[in-house]
Amino acid sequence: MALAFVGSAALGAAFGEAFAVLYSTVKDVITKTLAFKSILQQLKSTLDVLDPLVKDIQQSNRELGRSEKETHDLIQQMKKGEKLVSKYSNLTGWKHFVRYHYANKLCSLDDALRRFFQIHIPAWGLRNGIEVLRGVNHLCAQMNSPGIHGVLPCAVPEPPDFTVGLDVSLKELKMELLKIEVLMLVLTAPGGCGKTTLVKMLCQDEDIKGKYEIFFVIVTKTPNLKDIIRRIFHHKGDRAPEFQSDEDAINHLKQLLNRIMQQNPILLILDDVWSGSESLLEKFKFHMTGYKILVTSRTAFPRFSCKYKLGPLSDEDATKLFRHSAILQDGNSYIPDDDTVKKIVKFCGGFPLALEVIGSSLRGESAATWENRMQNWTSGDSILDSVPEIDLLERLQSSLEFSDKKVKPKYEVIMKECFMDIGSFPEDQRIRVASLIDMWEELYELDEVGTIANLLEISSRNLANLVVTRRDASEVGRYYAEDFVLQHDLLRELAIHQCRQEPIEKRKKLIMDISGNNLPKWWTEQKQQHISSHLLSISTDENFSSSWCKIQPPEVKVLVLNFQTENYTLPEFVEKMEELKVLIVTNYGSFPVELGNFQLLGSVPNLKRIRLEKVSIPSICKTLSASRSLEKISLFMCHIGHAFRNCSIQISDALPNLREINIDYCIELVELPAGIFDIISLKKLNITNCHELSKLPEGLGKLRNLEVLRLRSCTKLLELPESSRSLHNLVVLDISDCLSIIRLPKHIGELCNLKEFHMKGCLALRNQLLLSILDLKHLKLVVCDEERAKRWESIMEFLPDCSLPQIKVAEKDNNLKWLGLGNRF
Repeated sequence: MALAFVGSAALGAAFGEAFAVLYSTVKDVITKTLAFKSILQQLKSTLDVLDPLVKDIQQSNRELGRSEKETHDLIQQMKKGEKLVSKYSNLTGWKHFVRYHYANKLCSLDDALRRFFQIHIPAWGLRNGIEVLRGVNHLCAQMNSPGIHGVLPCAVPEPPDFTVGLDVSLKELKMELLKIEVLMLVLTAPGGCGKTTLVKMLCQDEDIKGKYEIFFVIVTKTPNLKDIIRRIFHHKGDRAPEFQSDEDAINHLKQLLNRIMQQNPILLILDDVWSGSESLLEKFKFHMTGYKILVTSRTAFPRFSCKYKLGPLSDEDATKLFRHSAILQDGNSYIPDDDTVKKIVKFCGGFPLALEVIGSSLRGESAATWENRMQNWTSGDSILDSVPEIDLLERLQSSLEFSDKKVKPKYEVIMKECFMDIGSFPEDQRIRVASLIDMWEELYELDEVGTIANLLEISSRNLANLVVTRRDASEVGRYYAEDFVLQHDLLRELAIHQCRQEPIEKRKKLIMDISGNNLPKWWTEQKQQHISSHLLSISTDENFSSSWCKIQPPEVKVLVLNFQTENYTLPEFVEKMEELKVLIVTNYGSFPVELGNFQLLGSVPNLKRIRLEKVSIPSICKTLSASRSLEKISLFMCHIGHAFRNCSIQISDALPNLREINIDYCIELVELPAGIFDIISLKKLNITNCHELSKLPEGLGKLRNLEVLRLRSCTKLLELPESSRSLHNLVVLDISDCLSIIRLPKHIGELCNLKEFHMKGCLALRNQLLLSILDLKHLKLVVCDEERAKRWESIMEFLPDCSLPQIKVAEKDNNLKWLGLGNRF
């Protein structure tokens, strides 16, 4: 990739020489020492990305002359860094304070390099500076391949903040794993005992993370071998080949591992492996020096001899965990006498999950409530006195009493329903908050605020984990597309167990997991099975052939379809769903798949919300022209080349009630069809992470009812059309991380109702802020980076105190995420 930049000359010979020496030293030392390996690897990753760019910049510098004054400080820091790294191979007897001292210096150097390329190059030459960032973006995707939100697909998750009773098990597990003769070690225990937590702690151990390159792979109940191997390839930044078969995938994996082990031993962690997966585990067994496999499973797998059985917590440790879970943050919670706590601990049988869930359910409750629950729970026996996991579900079920006095009884019921709804999505997968918002608005009339409130309550009770990825927006400008929920697989089983308390035909929630083409008996035995569910969820694996049986689902309001196959067809019974309000279709496979039978949706009269993930779809307006009730369309990682095209009628006529369009990570989207801007009913238009989108039509100004325009991380978008001045109802404008936007609309001050303006990471704007901004009388919040914040402050000198907006400097990203996002896996 040849890069010739106007601003390149600032990187002269001294800079290039200092960079080359540092880079060479890091590569040399990293192969000889285990000290600070994770920090060195991080620094090397940064240098890997920047090295080709520095070389190209030096090449162009031969023809241009410019002072190296701007790079002097960084050159000096790199020279010091080279000396610092060189000391590694000579230092012995590391003490904690020495480790801390050198680690801080290394992190500072890494941060300085990234900050230099992020800020100074765009300041030297606008167009060329942005090209640098695009080039770095391309290289970063190749070298590091981060997943969405910068998370590598096989990265080790962080352990919980509070753990107890696992120290001895940690030492024993490490001792077993490090035995020379051990290739595969199976860590086994019933669900909810803390197997995954123990492994996360192991990966933080200096003897493990300092020695091994670790791949953490969640396997799930219906594993896909090729998909697992693709994730390992992408984690290393390699493009996965098109595997012809499982055997071909295994051969490619072996070659990759051999290449990695030339530098580092490998620890492959296969988490949550289910019974019946022995043959899958056998395929990962390669007899190579320096290669080990750690498996977590509820099953002991008799075929494999090396095992470590994790037992329940001792009474003392279980009591500590229970008390920690039952006490409010301010420490004011009521906790009864020790005898009562001992009974509860015995009831939980030392299961960490049960202790946390039951403790959380009693947090902040009165003495009377504790007493009432105790009478229902304690019969003197333990969960371990019977079949553990079946009985554990029964015991946990009794703790699902949402009796928060701060909410109305109606919402206590809704929270329990919401918990069960989370089970509609496959185990060990991220559950999009945006999907839950769609579901719960139609099922329970909850708005976005109500949905988040319920998720926070569920999360506080340890029944799920809400993960919020961005915190730089206020309530008005909040966007939930990137937030997600995680749930322990045993808690998902509990949710489904709750749903199964009634006969099939009477269940209000019907959640099905289908393996292969093995449909439930009740479905195949009756030709026209009638169901009265309001929520219908069907998850299928990679062997499903879309052979649907007929059912009568006249009362279903929400349909959730989860699949993994390379071809997928909507079931024909969809056209009979007269009450269907929400359709959520999610492809958990590796590549977008064409969605068959899409035309059936044209027969659904009351459909309001469609959310599609990783599918290729035909014309939306043509399909849904007979269904005029649609209010919201969300497309995530979809191929949408013809979604809004080939319409026999105007899009606005086909979708007269459309209020919101969300298009996220649709990477092939180059331009938006002009017809979209005829939908005058539109109130929210969110187009995010569409890196090929370069231009918006002038028709944007016709959306006179638009309240939210979000164009976050559309890195090639050059400008907003001048017609946007007509968006007089616009409340939120978000152009965060639009690297290429070079100017704002000349008359931006005519956005008379604008309250929030998000412009973090708009590097090409530099200091360009128009005086017409002074006319934004209702502006309350500006979110930007430090450089632009200073410019805003200088402009605000001309505003009266009563009109001053809050200027909020966005938090800095301390990883390579600022370079752009890689592929989704």
